[in-house]
Amino acid sequence: MAVQRTDMADKMTELILRRRSIRKYEDKDVSKELIDRILQAGMAAPSSKNRQPWKFIVVSGAAKTEMLSVMKKGLEREKSGDAFLPGSRSHLQAAAHTSEIMAQAPVTVFVVNPLGAGLSESLTPEERIFEICNVQSVGAALENMTLEAAALGLGSLWIGDIFFAYPELSGWLRSDGVLTAAMSFGYPAESPAARPRQDPADSIEWRS
Repeated sequence: MAVQRTDMADKMTELILRRRSIRKYEDKDVSKELIDRILQAGMAAPSSKNRQPWKFIVVSGAAKTEMLSVMKKGLEREKSGDAFLPGSRSHLQAAAHTSEIMAQAPVTVFVVNPLGAGLSESLTPEERIFEICNVQSVGAALENMTLEAAALGLGSLWIGDIFFAYPELSGWLRSDGVLTAAMSFGYPAESPAARPRQDPADSIEWRS
């Protein structure tokens, strides 16, 4: 039986498939109104037990210059031997490149989890599941945000390299909770091709 699709479903699928991670941005500001729409989309995401474990800190302008300086300090510390992530040294050069991308993008949004446990905390199985579910919720919010950005003609980059400067950025943000994620936004100056994806046969298992 053929699957019936609506125009809305087709548009959503098209948006998902054409979304890209953008690493080159135009020198053009993004209005507060557009960022607010992106954040509202993020806050509309489903969350475990409706805990909504997120606080969004929007960084632009002079604050962006401060943030980049803090990020640089973290990367320099990682290189010096006092590494927070000693097993990930091979990715430091890529992290430095990510910092350059963040410098191009006019806006970076940091997501802090007010309910989060510190990275060094010892957790019970129940506490760990609570933590995993909250991180999943943040991921859902970020996915909504990157799709809303694409719908608005903006590019975005979901950033994991912030963790190389985790102590420095956490101190600079001065926010209750645990720094969990970041995403940069701006007008794209590139149109990258789709990245390779796994064969569905290798990723999907059907049981009935």
